[in-house]
Amino acid sequence: MSRDRVVFVAGATGSLGRAVASLFAAQGDRLALGGTDTDRLTSLAAEIELADDRWVAAVGHVGTADGAAAATRAATDRFGQIDVLVHVVGGFAGGVPVAELTRDDVEPMLRQHLWTTVHLAHAIVPGMVERGWGRVVAAATVAAVTAPARSGPYAAAKAAQEVLLRSLAKEVGGSGVTVNVVAIKAIDEKHARETDPSSKNTSWTTPEEIAVTIRFLCSDEAAAINGARIALDGRT
Repeated sequence: MSRDRVVFVAGATGSLGRAVASLFAAQGDRLALGGTDTDRLTSLAAEIELADDRWVAAVGHVGTADGAAAATRAATDRFGQIDVLVHVVGGFAGGVPVAELTRDDVEPMLRQHLWTTVHLAHAIVPGMVERGWGRVVAAATVAAVTAPARSGPYAAAKAAQEVLLRSLAKEVGGSGVTVNVVAIKAIDEKHARETDPSSKNTSWTTPEEIAVTIRFLCSDEAAAINGARIALDGRT
């Protein structure tokens, strides 16, 4: 990927968001660090040694249209445009059988995963298409396909997010914009697969491994990859 592009990382203060932000910062890109807590975003910028003119706190609850507009406006006011959207907003809720679910069980997951994606795509993708270049990559989950028991709201919301993005990929095909997802079983934040290997964690993926894949999908060299679902659980 060319240096000095503007990368919006939604969910920047999570373990995966930090790894993604660190990798893009290291290659010379400008960062819009998306989140809801300015202090945590400032701490992240210091941790990955971002100069003041290389980043902006993109603060807003992107599960709402107004929040997404505020966050993306912070980025465009500072840098003029957004070239790359990396959606790694996390959040899991489970434990309730489908037959016992209420609206209150389902809606937070839809807001966290589906609606954040809708609002950010609305705010960012038209500008990418207009300029003739852009990259959208989101963290997906194998649970969207395997549908584990007592994980209905999460799996359904992530499945909806993935289908939405793969549909978007078709809509922007040929425009210079690509949209892809990376499917993860579990994020191995503590590198347990290396320090304490077991049959349970053999298919886990570290934040750094995921970030490297995301970076490639955002590169010029990955222009031919659009609408793909890259599975990062290949050890199973």
